[in-house]
Order: sequence, then structure tokens, then C-alpha cells
Amino acid sequence: MNNKLLERWSPWLLLVAVILLWQIICSAFSVSEFIFPSPWRIWTQFWEFKTIIAGHAWRTFWVTMAGFGLAIVVGVLLGFVIGSSRLAYAAMYPLMTAFNALPKAAFVPILVVWFGIGVGPAILTAFLISFFPIMVNIATGLATLEPELEDVLRVLGAKRWDVLMKIGLPRSMPYFYASLKVAITLAFVGTTVSEMTAANEGIGYLLISAGSAMQMGLAFAGLMVVGAMAMVMYELFSALEKHTTAWAHRGTQGG
Repeated sequence: MNNKLLERWSPWLLLVAVILLWQIICSAFSVSEFIFPSPWRIWTQFWEFKTIIAGHAWRTFWVTMAGFGLAIVVGVLLGFVIGSSRLAYAAMYPLMTAFNALPKAAFVPILVVWFGIGVGPAILTAFLISFFPIMVNIATGLATLEPELEDVLRVLGAKRWDVLMKIGLPRSMPYFYASLKVAITLAFVGTTVSEMTAANEGIGYLLISAGSAMQMGLAFAGLMVVGAMAMVMYELFSALEKHTTAWAHRGTQGG
């Protein structure tokens, strides 16, 4: 098996190894299914409740995508403003950093008071937890544009706006895709956390319901579904990145 093929299959090989080890430990030490379910127990409960899980998963998915879409719009706009102006960078970046340090779960009760129980708090929690990486990476891509390159373009007659749109934004695309891969996983976390306290649907609600009914296999199945959805979206953005920013990865191709 050559290195390229091994790299492609390594995540799946590692996953299989972890599942086998997990099953062996649970079987060898007779771990209670009510404390730490085995992979087999998780699979059987997933199959038994597949219709219910699918309904909750769909709700979590579209709510997460709504919050994530909002995060992309706001994150790109704020990132562009912060990265294109030294004054905006100096004024806004520290405040945004302080805001990002606040625990987003603490916003859920406030959002429930404002919007009630339902999709509103979940969408906004997904947005609040995921817009910051997008904003930071866009701002970084624009703010780190080489002064020498900018000076050359100015001498050639380019205006500040031309430099940002024709050089800065394309140069920020690798940063943008990197932020998407981080932000989408955070968005699923935000949605699930909100659903655990402020919803009657979704995987987060399923986790609470399964836990209270001592159906730990079902709870773990819900967690696995969230992880699978996040992984699929991560791979989607990775594929888009490779097709749209191949110029930024020339040095890592092949081998």
C-alpha cells in the first residue's frame, strides 16, 4: 500500500481499530450497558430507533445550516471590515475576542426569554459559536497582505479597493476554507447544546430524553449521528477547498 492510498484510508482504519478495541474492552470487562454501551449496543439501538433518530437529525442539520449560513455572512462582512482597516482592526478585534471568550451556553436562557423555546435559540447559538473563526481568518488574510506587494500595486495605479478585492480576497480564500472546517463543527455543538435546554426536537433533545430513560445506547447513537454530519460537512469543505484553491496547495500535492 503506497503512502497516498494509506493516507486516504487511514481515518477509516483508525476508526475501525477504535471500535474494535472499544467492543473488546466492553465485552472483556462486562461493562454495564447503562454506564458505557458497547458499539454493538449502540448499533442495535440506532437501528431500532432509526426513524426517530432520522427525524431529530434532520431538525438538527437544517437548524445548524441556518445558523452556519448566518455566521458565514456576518463573519465575512466583519472580517472584511476588520482586515481592511487598521483602525477597525485596533478597535474591534479586542472586543470580538472578549465576546468569543464568553460561554455560549450561557446565552441560551437569555435567547429563550427573547425568542421562546424552538428553532430561534438553536439557530442563534449555532451562529454565535461559529462566526468568530470565520471573521478572524478573513481578517487575518486581508491584514497580512504584504506591504511591498501593496506598494507595487499602488504604484501601478491600483486603488485600495482594487487591492482588497483582486488580491486580498483571493489570498484570503485558504484562510476562509480553513475557518469553515472549524466553524461547521462548532455550529453543530452550538445547536446540540441549545436543543438540550431549549427545544422539543433535535439530537440535543434526544440526548436528554434518552439519558433520562437510561437508554445510553440511544444517546451515544445520537452523538455518533452528530459526529457523522459534522464529518460529512468537513469533507465537503475540504473538497471545495481543493478544487477552488489548488494554487495555494501546490507544495503539498503528490508524494
